[in-house]
Amino acid sequence: MRGNNLGLKTRDMAKAGRFAMNREVADGNASFSTAATIGDRFNLFSKFAKDRGLRRLEEITVNLVTDYGQALARQVETGDLSAAYAQNLVSAVNTVMQAATRGSWASVSPTKTCKIPQRCHVRENTPASIDRGLVDMAMAAMSERGRAITSLARDLGLRSKESSLIDAKAAFMEAKKSEKVTIVHGTKGGRKREVPINNEQQLASLEHASHIQGEARSLVPENQTWSQFCEGDLRDIREILQAHGMTGLHDLRAGYACDLYENITGELPPLSGGKASKAVDMAARKVIAVELGHGRTDVLSSYIGGRP
Repeated sequence: MRGNNLGLKTRDMAKAGRFAMNREVADGNASFSTAATIGDRFNLFSKFAKDRGLRRLEEITVNLVTDYGQALARQVETGDLSAAYAQNLVSAVNTVMQAATRGSWASVSPTKTCKIPQRCHVRENTPASIDRGLVDMAMAAMSERGRAITSLARDLGLRSKESSLIDAKAAFMEAKKSEKVTIVHGTKGGRKREVPINNEQQLASLEHASHIQGEARSLVPENQTWSQFCEGDLRDIREILQAHGMTGLHDLRAGYACDLYENITGELPPLSGGKASKAVDMAARKVIAVELGHGRTDVLSSYIGGRP
């Protein structure tokens, strides 16, 4: 007989999580607001578990939570999720399971086990993708589709989802006509933005991507879901980049940001020892933040280093 959510008197995993936290409130171990927040975050995990055919707290394992955390880490890498929130989501699962099992749950570390980045990350090392020769070596080991997505990430500073879902044909036509590309699909929070086209390399990457796209609407094959594409092509791209010393497609965005900083300021970025004044540095950060699709300039520390 299957378990009934550790005796929490509901067959629904998400409700069981809320019931466990309500019990913590009754026992004086949590406030109402904390219990509500953790319950909401646990609900996201319950959807992840249900997608894998699991419906009871008894079926939750350390491996399952690790898989969940690593999926969140990939979203952090692509810029679709903040490191702080991803860590909080994993911690919520630990908290609920600790409460539901009365302390017998072995907690999963968001950073050490799941590889979610630290919350306040100031990049101190030059991104490997600054070396275009290294990027070219990595692309040589990729499929044509992988090369197209990688080029768009490096040459236009796009997130992996943006590089994959872009209508490259339309973007190439727009770039030739108006020297800019409007990024619409796959953006964080659905906020579209414009990326200026300043050099021939950007045009070449867009042209190559438009050929690879063919008659499809994007670089994602029309017979695949986004999830299937992430576990196939994007995973392959990430593993090849990692084999060449890059953390993934996010490393390519960092390389783009560093190039852009140098073009704007005439100085190397702070992580490479640049000496731009505080005023010039801040002005550059505002421009780069907009081009990368970020609402805040403080995020730029993870791309180009801390402020002078």
